[in-house]
Order: sequence, then C-alpha cells, then structure tokens
Amino acid sequence: MSFNPNLKIGVLGGGQLGRMMIQSAIDFNLDIHVIDPDENAPCKNIGTTFQKGSLTDYDTVYAFGKDKELITIEIENVNTKALKQLEAEGKKVYPQPAIIELIQNKLHQKEFYKANGIPTADFTVVNNREDVAKNEASLPFVNKLATGGYDGRGVQVIRKADDLSKAFDAPGFIEDLVDFDKEISVIVARNEKGDIQTFPTVEMVFHPEKNLVEYLFSPAEIDSKVEDEAQALAKDLIQKLEMVGLLAIEMFLTKEGTLLVNEIAPRTHNSGHQSIEGNVTSQFEQHLRAILNWPLGNTENVSPSAMLNVLGEDGYTGEAKYEGMDEVLATSGVHVHLYGKKLTKPFRKMGHITITDTDKERLREKVNFVKAQLKVKA
Repeated sequence: MSFNPNLKIGVLGGGQLGRMMIQSAIDFNLDIHVIDPDENAPCKNIGTTFQKGSLTDYDTVYAFGKDKELITIEIENVNTKALKQLEAEGKKVYPQPAIIELIQNKLHQKEFYKANGIPTADFTVVNNREDVAKNEASLPFVNKLATGGYDGRGVQVIRKADDLSKAFDAPGFIEDLVDFDKEISVIVARNEKGDIQTFPTVEMVFHPEKNLVEYLFSPAEIDSKVEDEAQALAKDLIQKLEMVGLLAIEMFLTKEGTLLVNEIAPRTHNSGHQSIEGNVTSQFEQHLRAILNWPLGNTENVSPSAMLNVLGEDGYTGEAKYEGMDEVLATSGVHVHLYGKKLTKPFRKMGHITITDTDKERLREKVNFVKAQLKVKA
C-alpha cells in the first residue's frame, strides 16, 4: 500500500491505546474514525469522527466498517463475524479477524502454542469448578477463564486446597504455576509484505493483587542469549500466525533460564508504552506502519527507560485529583501521559509515566520517587 493519508481508517475501541495511536496518526495526517460503547471514551475528541456504539454487536460493527477502507482494533473484545464479512467484501482488516478470534480465547491460544511448538506452561482443560477441584493433587496452579479475561481479570492463582472454592465455575484451563525469575515482553510487528521487526525486550513488574503491569524497565536486564531467544521466539510466533499488525508477547523467564510464552495480545500493549519516548519508533507508529504496509520503523532504544502505570488509589471513586504532580513534573526525564478519564476508581488505569535516564540506577531511583509521590484520588 503506497503512502495515502486520505485512507479512511476505522478503529474498534476508543480507550487509551486508541488515543495514543491517534496521537501518532496525527503526525501523518491520517483519517481516523473511532467507535466505542463509552460516550466519554479517551478517543472522543481527537479522531476525525467518534461514534458511540457496541463493539460486540454484529450489525453495529458491520455498519461502522462498511465505508472504511482499513479497519483495526485497540481491544480484542469485538465482533469477529462482522469483521470476517467486511474482509470477505474486500476491506482490509488488520489484525485479521481469524487471529483476533483465536486470541479472544485463552484456551485456543494455549492449543495453538502446543500445536506449533511454541514453549508454554503445561495445561489441563477444565469446564467448571468441579473439574478444577479434581486436580487438587497438582496444586499449586493457575486457573484461567477461556474467554472474558482482560487486564488481570479471569486469572486466579490456586495455591492450596482451601483456595479451590475461588476457582472459576466456567470453561477454561489450569496451568502449572511457573517458578519464574522475570516476566518479560517482546513487541513484534509484521506488515503485508512479510517484513518483521521486534522491539528490544522489556522487563515487567506486576501489581501483587490486580495482576496488571505496575511498571517496567527497558531494556530488560537479561543476558544476550536470553535476549536473542526472546526475539527469535517473537518472530517465530508472528510468522506462524501469519499476522499483519502489532503483537505483544508476554513471557516467563524461568529460574532455569527457559522462556515460556504466557499470553499474547494482537494490538498495542501496556508493555510498549515507554517506546513513545524510549525508542526511535513508538509501538503506536509501528502499528500504523504495519497495517498500512509501510516500511517498519527503527525500534532501537534511544535511552534506558521505565514506564509506570498511573493507577487509581484503592478506596477512591469519583472525579480524579492528582496529588504530587508538581514534584513529578519537576523531575528530569519524566514524561506524563494522562488518558482523559475524568473519573477514577481503584486500580483504574488513568495514565502512564515514562522516565528516561542514561544511568540505570538513577532510573530506578526516579521510578521509586514517582511511585511514592503521585497518587490518584477523588
């Protein structure tokens, strides 16, 4: 596809990922149209047009895509039947609807890994809480819902017999509780021509209760052998999917030095937010380059960087107030991204902060400072 800023691009989802993608699209004067069920979604005021509507209703999604030349997503929970119909009618839909459908189901993801030689934790299919309890001898393990899980929801760690009552009473699977050394992520892009480009591996630290990324460091502190293996695994996975677009791959690095794929997301991802300031090309620009079949951008690190999620404080719900912002803004190398969400609630993603510094120890000190200073209350 040759450079054409007048191409009509439809985006399913108007959250912060879409907002940051549009901020990148503005640089190329791209024509972006967004649909989201929330009339106050973060994308509301920055696209060419914004439409309030369901992402899971066939007729709504089909009607939205009918006059678009290219359709993409910023969230997986969309109606893939409508996207398949649009694809059949000649619309470009990236990532492809069949891949979105596969990734919507965590069990199908696991089965894809197994069938394609992608290393992952061993798993057992379960249909209900009773099935989970039958595997008591295998404790501890992780219970995951096949569908409906997002941002830490749909995942339950079952450590002992007393915890079995917390298991999901719905189809899914249990998998070995991996004794990992680090949780890392690689973001990889592939365009229609089949060109592939990866971002340097990042190291993630998850919130102990909510199972979402609290902060990350780029590049990950891993040896060159593990880095090479993680990069190769990411390229192998996107090739086997034959996917066009951007793919985020979360992996465990075990204490034995083995890599296991945990989960994947066919879109821009929390583990790539630092790329806006930390890399030559951001993940949002790279996503656009991939779906538009443009040359993929240089992904080298400009500087060591960290990303800290700005989460709503526990116990506060209402109009957001940001405590400690003056101290944060006065810190060198700090860049604040707020997502346009007026209302906060416990652990809601209200924004993120990128921190850059050539000295890794100073970088960690700044992360701890920002984490201690900035509080989102109501």
